[in-house]
Amino acid sequence: MLTAFGRAFRTPDLRRKLLFTLFIIVLFRLGSHVPTPGVSYPLVQQCIEGADTSNQLLGLINLFSGGALLQLSIFALGIMPYITASIIVQLLTVVIPRFETLKKEGQAGQTKMTQYTRYLTIGLAILQSSTLITFAENPQTLFNNPSCTNILADSSVVTILIMVLTMTAGTGMIMWLGELITDKGVGNGMSLLIFTSIAARFPSSLWDIKQRSGWGVFLAVIALGLVVIALVVFVEQSQRRIPVQYAKRMVGRRVYGGTSTYIPLKVNMAGVIPVIFASSILTLPTLVAQFNQGANGVNPGWVDWITNYLSSGAHPIYMAVYTALILFFTFFYVSITFNPTEVADNMKRYGGFIPGIRAGRPTAEYLNYVLTRITVPGAIYLALISLLPLVALVLVDANQNFPFGGTSILIVVGVGLETVKQIEAQLQQRHYEGFLR
Repeated sequence: MLTAFGRAFRTPDLRRKLLFTLFIIVLFRLGSHVPTPGVSYPLVQQCIEGADTSNQLLGLINLFSGGALLQLSIFALGIMPYITASIIVQLLTVVIPRFETLKKEGQAGQTKMTQYTRYLTIGLAILQSSTLITFAENPQTLFNNPSCTNILADSSVVTILIMVLTMTAGTGMIMWLGELITDKGVGNGMSLLIFTSIAARFPSSLWDIKQRSGWGVFLAVIALGLVVIALVVFVEQSQRRIPVQYAKRMVGRRVYGGTSTYIPLKVNMAGVIPVIFASSILTLPTLVAQFNQGANGVNPGWVDWITNYLSSGAHPIYMAVYTALILFFTFFYVSITFNPTEVADNMKRYGGFIPGIRAGRPTAEYLNYVLTRITVPGAIYLALISLLPLVALVLVDANQNFPFGGTSILIVVGVGLETVKQIEAQLQQRHYEGFLR
């Protein structure tokens, strides 16, 4: 692998792409530490030291921003508005006929969909930055730190508008940096920026575990992390290959078809989306309960129930609901992203068939049968990986500081594998030895 890296850097074109990608990543990390105008940076640091990030949604957004959210930097929102916009546009493709038509138009339609995603990202950035600043006016709620004082130097309307504009512009710049990496660098730009944000928190998270629990637990976490990474790599690379045979066709005097290929169905076709959905949904009851707390400390019964059972990730009821939501959203997301009927129709149109299966409806039923069978272990795998940080909260008191589980490890391993594949493909184009040989 090291030899392959050396050969990659000795290739002028590939070396230029790698250095450009590293340069953009450095800019992204620098922007995560530049405070937004109107924010007292020393007071923010004091609040962070005693912050409690047990809120799952807050922790998730802070994870994707590389810790920039709680620092209220110009990149405080990170890539989260773009991720949310992409998911919304993808879901609307099933509901809005116009979006479904654009999806089928190829590159031109995809360009239009990307433009809609950008507009929605800016709108969500304005909404999220306004919400974040509203919480910043009451920092005890944002940081869950009772000793945290006012962190805004000025609460005037002009200052707040400047802060909203700055954070929204920061999100727009992150989008631009990600697209620059995709066009002129190596790998998918947005994915690499998310990878950078998450990986930047690994050293501090591991050191916090060592400080809290000692060397024994620290080494045990490292060993568990290696096992989890190996498991994630194995499952992410696993796929069911359904053979497809294309019949020979005469077009004029030329013969087409007669080739064999396969349809790759991954075990984890949903990726990390179900985990994000489940975390977001579970946060809503807690937010509703916070706004319905009674006077003099006397709360309605349902508020106390949510506070006791759905606010802490260490509670068995929370874990059970979290697991059920992940299983549900895994099947839901796979059902809207892979349409067996559409795949069967396309195969029939071009003369393709699965050996032993009739074309048309029987093929669609067979694909749906296979997809359901491989989605079951995929959903269970996602649930188990996502429960690791919650179990760590009980065992080593390291919920947000446990890096080898949940969304973080899925994204880091997935993006890492995809980037290595792209670099390997470019090396093979130049007759070099690949990474995985």
